[in-house]
Amino acid sequence: MSDALQKRPRTREFPTIRQYMTPTPHTIARSQSLSTARRLMREHDVRHLPVLEGGQIVGLLSERDLFLVETLPGVNPTDVRVEEAMVESVYTATPETPVAQVIETMIDRKLGSAVIMDNDKVAGVFTTVDALRALLERLQET
Repeated sequence: MSDALQKRPRTREFPTIRQYMTPTPHTIARSQSLSTARRLMREHDVRHLPVLEGGQIVGLLSERDLFLVETLPGVNPTDVRVEEAMVESVYTATPETPVAQVIETMIDRKLGSAVIMDNDKVAGVFTTVDALRALLERLQET
């Protein structure tokens, strides 16, 4: 953990991620094409798609990952599958996880999102935008 994070006072264990996550996110199968993923992201104005196989999470595709692969020379987004661009090591939390804990982990690992799992099912996504929304709400309370 960085020195700046270690010197911070411990955060309260309330509220939970459920209050700030984006519920019931759009998902995509690992066998879908990158062009399908791009269309889904545009249609639903999202930057993260949990990747599923047989209803289980197997990865996460971010807009940044998608852009990186799409811009490689000779890549046809219609031919490349999501599984070739996704990140397999996904940070997950439950809806009852304290929001501060999730944010601290995202900071420590330099992550842009967390997938929220409830009983082995994708229940939501928590992104840096959601974290900023939580911060704004707390600032407006003071």
